Amino acid sequence: MAAVEALRLILLYAHLIGFALLLGGAVGQYVTGRIRINAPMLWGAGIQLITGIGLSAPLRDGNEPSPAKLATKLVIALMIFVMVFFSRKREVVNRGHFFAIIGLTLVNAAVAVFWR
Repeated sequence: MAAVEALRLILLYAHLIGFALLLGGAVGQYVTGRIRINAPMLWGAGIQLITGIGLSAPLRDGNEPSPAKLATKLVIALMIFVMVFFSRKREVVNRGHFFAIIGLTLVNAAVAVFWR
């Protein structure tokens, strides 16, 4: 395995951990009935953004995703991060805002999986 491929796999693994933190933290908050932004959501959004930028680097042999897909994922990831970051200190977050974070997280995953 080449060093570049190992780096890509490590970034992908960290990206998936960020997704799990973000979505798992949100579901955990929803189940408790107290809708607010928790630390796993904040960390997950940050990890997703940073590793996503790393994964978008042209590390492969001409098999990179399209620039339109990368731009779409970046915009969605930035929206999620901004929504989480600026709501992190609120005691209660509006339900619509909270569900938008969850929805955008799922849309971002769908773009990654289904856009070829």
